[in-house]
Amino acid sequence: MRNSFLILLAAVFTLASCNDLLIYSEYEPITDGKWEIDNPVHFEFSGLDSTATYNMFINVRNDDSFQFSNLFLITELEYPEGNTIKDTLEYKMAEPTGEWLGKGTGGVKENKLWFKENIDFKDSGVYKVNVSHAMRKNGEVEGLHILEGITDVGLEIEKVPN
Repeated sequence: MRNSFLILLAAVFTLASCNDLLIYSEYEPITDGKWEIDNPVHFEFSGLDSTATYNMFINVRNDDSFQFSNLFLITELEYPEGNTIKDTLEYKMAEPTGEWLGKGTGGVKENKLWFKENIDFKDSGVYKVNVSHAMRKNGEVEGLHILEGITDVGLEIEKVPN
């Protein structure tokens, strides 16, 4: 029994260390799975290799209370010198059949969503990323004040292989 546990533990550590390209990964929980439109998620990072190229991903965990097949996000990438790139992004979260996309078992799915591809960080200092939702119901002009069903939002940065 103990040997089986040790083998399983070794396998988990081996698999967890497989992604040598992962440079940064952080998650922010969304309180009670209710993401307020005026409450963006903030990330900060620094110290990246200025000679390397990176891919950035937004990771989103949702549960069964998420009522939509897509997700609209507003992202801001602020450079150390103050320049900011702002984007509105749309991601598919479910198949037309209603089946959730992403990985995970049970009621929570995790989606790894492309944010920036082949980006470099030439400036030294602190970079900031802000992510907020931009969801609204069909036919309505005003956005949803509270988006239910998003449990966590994360940011991942991976080094592009040479």
